[in-house]
Amino acid sequence: MSTLTIDSSRFGALEVASEDVIEFPNGLIGLGGRRYAIVHAEGAFSWLHSLDDPSLALPVTNPWEFFADYSVEVSDEDSAPISADPADVAVWVTVRAGAELSDFYANLRAPILVADGQGHQIINESADAPVRAPLFPAVAAAA
Repeated sequence: MSTLTIDSSRFGALEVASEDVIEFPNGLIGLGGRRYAIVHAEGAFSWLHSLDDPSLALPVTNPWEFFADYSVEVSDEDSAPISADPADVAVWVTVRAGAELSDFYANLRAPILVADGQGHQIINESADAPVRAPLFPAVAAAA
């Protein structure tokens, strides 16, 4: 198993196994680079870390950790490059973290689908997929 090491500005030296590299053939919306890896952290959050830019890492989460009824509806055009069985596709959503729990949001509209070492950020066509879904709605309501 070969690895590559990046000098992350957030985590220091990170070793990433070559099979954990995620290639984004179409990139990510608004970001540069095409090679990323998931850096797992304790709890419900992880990081989508760029392997091309050591200062770029986005907090991500599995949407079902927070939204049990979340669904992803993908157009035929968006699903075409994803040849894996849907059961083998990992789904991640980006997180906007704030100073308080009431300021934590997930982007359910543009999930990241990962299968067979390839990632694709797609537009979720589900009507119940907002760009800013509160991750801790009870805290937000109380604030």
